[in-house]
Order: sequence, then C-alpha cells, then structure tokens
Amino acid sequence: MAALLIEVTFKHQAYLPSRLMSDAVSAVLPRYGDRVAYRPVDLGSPAGRDRFLRLSVDLFGETAVFRGLKLAPIPGLFMNGRLAFDIIPPQDDLEAAIEDRLNTGI
Repeated sequence: MAALLIEVTFKHQAYLPSRLMSDAVSAVLPRYGDRVAYRPVDLGSPAGRDRFLRLSVDLFGETAVFRGLKLAPIPGLFMNGRLAFDIIPPQDDLEAAIEDRLNTGI
C-alpha cells in the first residue's frame, strides 16, 4: 500500500485546469514508485461525487457543505485527504510537498 495518496478533483475529464494539475502529478509520480498513489476524483461518476463530498466535508465541515454549499476547490490537489494545492503547483513545490508528507507521515 502506498504511503501517500494524491487525489485531484475534476469537474469532468476535459476540464483544462484539472487536466493540467493531473499532468503535473503524473510527471513526478515515477520518481516515487509505489510510495505514492494517484487517483482522480471525477464528479462525473457516482463514486467521484461521493468522494468529492467527503473531501469537502473534511475540509469545511458538514454544516458549511450542506447548508452553506461550501465545496472543495476544482481543481484541488489533496494528499491523504488534506488539501495541499488549489492552484496548479510548480514542479518544485509539488515535489517538496510530496517529500514533506512522506517524511512526516501526514
């Protein structure tokens, strides 16, 4: 099992900002081998919608999500369920964040 799970939120697969964020993750993944897993969170699928809501609740709380309609960013890059980036990160920043999470276990 991977020590770190990276998830990127997608409105749909053709949404360019999410696609570019996903490409940024895919570009650095080979460096980490099986220590890092990547999973897109596509709102176009029932499982993706459920995961997106879970990430939103973890980020803002149930009341903010279901009453205030506050949702996780799209695109958003989550590491082990925690928001790491809400913009496409430069490669150096992404690698530093991955290294930090792998070293601290967070």
